[in-house]
Order: sequence, then structure tokens, then C-alpha cells
Amino acid sequence: MAREERADELSWLPATTLAGMIRRKKVSPVEVVNAILARIEALNPVLNAFVTLTGDQARREARAAERALGKRGARLGPLHGVPFSVKDLVITRGVRTTFGSPLYRDNVPTEDAPIVARLKAAGGIMLGKTNTPTMGWIGATHNLLFGITRNPWNLDRTPGGSSGGASAAAAAGMGPLHVGTDGGGSIRIPASCTGIFGFKASYGRIPVYPASGAWSLSHVGPMTRTVADAALMMNVCAGPDERDPASLPAERVDYVRSLRGSLKGLRLAWSDDLGFAEVVDPEVAAVCARAARAFRDLGCRVEEVTPRWPSPFEAWSEIFCGGIATRLAPYLDRRTEIDAGLAKIIDGTLRNPPTKYVQAWLDRLAWWQHPRAFFEKYDLLLTPTIACPPFKVGLDNPSEIAGRPVVPYAWLPFTYPFNLTGQPAASVPCGFTGDGLPVGLQIVGRRFADVAVLQAAAAFERLRPWADRRPPGV
Repeated sequence: MAREERADELSWLPATTLAGMIRRKKVSPVEVVNAILARIEALNPVLNAFVTLTGDQARREARAAERALGKRGARLGPLHGVPFSVKDLVITRGVRTTFGSPLYRDNVPTEDAPIVARLKAAGGIMLGKTNTPTMGWIGATHNLLFGITRNPWNLDRTPGGSSGGASAAAAAGMGPLHVGTDGGGSIRIPASCTGIFGFKASYGRIPVYPASGAWSLSHVGPMTRTVADAALMMNVCAGPDERDPASLPAERVDYVRSLRGSLKGLRLAWSDDLGFAEVVDPEVAAVCARAARAFRDLGCRVEEVTPRWPSPFEAWSEIFCGGIATRLAPYLDRRTEIDAGLAKIIDGTLRNPPTKYVQAWLDRLAWWQHPRAFFEKYDLLLTPTIACPPFKVGLDNPSEIAGRPVVPYAWLPFTYPFNLTGQPAASVPCGFTGDGLPVGLQIVGRRFADVAVLQAAAAFERLRPWADRRPPGV
């Protein structure tokens, strides 16, 4: 096999495969890291997925990982020699973390976030930081510091957000493992837009530190091309951390081994509106409906439902947008360094009465009773991940869906509710539009039922594999 072909093959291999090959000395960590860094250097000028590369450090760590393979009795972690990336909202010791803002262009943290420390302790090798909108405030990816990130499936379309740098990197073969964050869908939205797998575990399952402005909504977790790779990340990263008082006790479960569990007899609900979605693109709804029906082939009972829940948008918006706005309010004297749309949200937040934030919390607690009762009957809920295909780059939100004007965030009715509840939720690739743009199906589980969501995603992946589908341009 030619060297170029070998490098291309390594770039697309899942972490589960790479980890095994490295341990058996079928491939060198140095070869893997060099292959993926070469791919990043070739594609990143077009995609702008990575904003900070730590290539020299990655190569040093790869050489050390290779030496460790030759030492008798060396203890190798489950990710020994496997590359990963980190979203630029997640702190990294000694590596610039800008939060997607010129305000933090020179910020260099002195410690790693728990998820980063655990990936490193497991033998993973960090490649660099991926792009994000400022503080993750929108479901697209662009900012005043690093500009626009593009979708590998269509360079004129967004890769989603706010973990759009991670989704573009994963979809383009720039490494197998990527860390994203999710305060309203920011792992699941970009996963849908780029045809990869994204998993938001139960709130607290993977500790978050430091807390974001929207701390009570914020999750951190895996974005990968396969479900097994996400499960591998869960094995490494889940578990409590004293720095996050909301972190959950560790589950006594091997997430990778649990993927083979049967879905037979499970009761699934499918909904394309949840009772409050303003409008859903008909093509997206049709693709997702076909995917939902496919679960019957896995032994599930699938029922189409219309929950008729009231919209929780105002509660989520006040907590999410208001939290970020409060965090950035002290910087309003540097308004030119804040996105115009975000500055508008800050101004609006500062005009709110002080009781509005507290009322949003009370409304959030009251709204929980709707999904709580719903999941007494159903094991899983299936919905479109987002209400439209990926829209044009540079826009904060689409201005219309299926020809109908929509307000900001109206295209995300299916993701943010489950940040309010903290339930586990994933986006699985389930098809394409007629224009060749990826479509994602969301799978939502009961509180703390992370294994059930991962099992369902893995069963769907076995039924309708997606990992071999690659963007035509890369």
C-alpha cells in the first residue's frame, strides 16, 4: 500500500480499531498522529475546524507512546496513542483557550478540564482546539476571532454549532475522538449537520469544570464517527469530580460492552413536533420518520405521538442566553469585540427585572412534569435532531424553514428541552436530503438511562451503517 493510501486509511479508522492496532504494534502512534496532522494541515485551511494546533507536542507524546510499547510491564491506557481534539470552550493546561472570543485571545489556562485530564490519563494524545461561536451562544460556528467553520458535505453550509469545529473535524477524518459541549443542543446539532454521532450524557455524568455561564444546562461529551468510539470515551470520562458538585456517582458499567444489548420489546415514541415546534422542514421530517419506523425491525414497538407539551423556550432562553449575557456584561465597554447578536442579548438581559431569571427556574421545574409523565409510558423518544437542513455559513440562525419565516432558535425545538431536564440524548445520522446534506435523528432516554440511549444508537447503526459515508470533498 502506498504511503498516502496508508495515511488516508489511518485517518478514517475508529478509535476502537486504532487502540487495538497500536497495542498489538500493527501501527505506530507516531504514524497515526503524523497521518492525522497531515490531513488537518491539508484540509483545515478550507474547513477552519481547528483554531489551535498542538502538533509538536502531539508528536512528542506519540514518540513517548511508541517507546512505552516496547517496555515490558508498561501499563497502557485504553486510549494509548489515540488522537483527540478539544472544543475551544473547554480549558486545556498550557494551551490557549479563547472561548471563541477576542476578549480571551491570550487566555492560557493552568489546568485541564476533567474530561481532558481523563483522556490524557487514558493515553490519548491531544491534537489541538476546535472552533466555536463565542461562549457557544448559537447553533452555528463562526466568531470574530477565527471566522467561519465550513461543513465538509457542502462548504457553503454550516457544520452546526456550537461544537461545529469538532463536527467538521470528525466528518472530514481529522481524528476519531472529539470533545464537544452542549447547553442547548451543541453536540447534537452539529452531529446532525455533518453526519456523525453525538452524545449528550445525563447531566453530571461527565463532570463540567469550570462552570459555564449557563452552568445548569451545560454538558460536555463525545463527538465521533461511530457509537462504539463514543462509548469508549464514556468509559474513560464518566464519573464524579469534586470540582463539579453536580457530577454523578460512577455507573458500574462498561459502555462499550453494553452496546450489544437487545432493544426487543422496548416502547418507543416518535414525534416530529413535540407539540410546540413552529415548523419542520418536510424533507427532514420524512427522512427521520422512515428512520424511526426502522426501529420496528429491531423488535421495538414504535408509536407516533403528539405530546402537546407547552413550549419551554422562554425558560431555556432566559437561563442559557441570560447566563452567557451576565458573564459577558462586564465587557460591554469593548462592544466591538462582541458579536452583534450576542451584544443585543446582553442589552436585553440587563433590562430584565431581577425576578425573571428566578421565574425561569420555577418554570423549568414545572415543565419537567410533562416529560416525566411521558417517560413513564415510553422507554425512548425519537425526534428529528433539528428542524431544517444545514443552512448557509455566516448566519446565526436560518431566517426561514420551508419558506416560512422563523425567529432565532426556532429551528432547535427538539434539543434544548432535554438540557432543561438533563436527560441523555444522542443524534444518529439517518439519511440525506435531496441536496446531499446529512440529517440526524435524536434519541432521548429516561433520566440517567445513558446505556439505553447508547444501545439504541448502536442497534440503529448496525441496521443502517453510516461510518463509511464520507463527504465528497474530502
